[in-house]
Amino acid sequence: MSGQILLLSGPNLDLLGARSPEIYGSTTLREHIDAFRSRAQSAGYSVLDVQSNFEGDLIEAVHAARETCVALVINAGALTHTSWALADALATFEGVKIEVHLSNPAAREPFRHVSTIAGVVNGTIAGFGSLSYVLALDALCHLLEPS
Repeated sequence: MSGQILLLSGPNLDLLGARSPEIYGSTTLREHIDAFRSRAQSAGYSVLDVQSNFEGDLIEAVHAARETCVALVINAGALTHTSWALADALATFEGVKIEVHLSNPAAREPFRHVSTIAGVVNGTIAGFGSLSYVLALDALCHLLEPS
């Protein structure tokens, strides 16, 4: 299989490695992206990565991906719990969609227990630290490959 995957990273994820390493680990966003890209390329996919601290930028990236990408992986950060607009944008994307989180939101503060985007993605990978991105890519590849 081939095609492009959009890897979306939301607010504050540009601070990974420095922000709350006891929760998110010491791996930087760039390191996560590089590992994801390398693994995706081995599977025959290219990766477009977009990180923004602004909701509208993420929505615009989803809109653009409708024409160029076969799948997307999104770590929306705190927007996971608040952004119905991002959920609406994701609902318009017809490719495979995987929600990913380094930590396990269900084991954290109550406001993190609800995902506004869970209902419009194929599935969610959460709580496995750096492995979360690898698992998301594996799930995505499985869903894209014909049986």
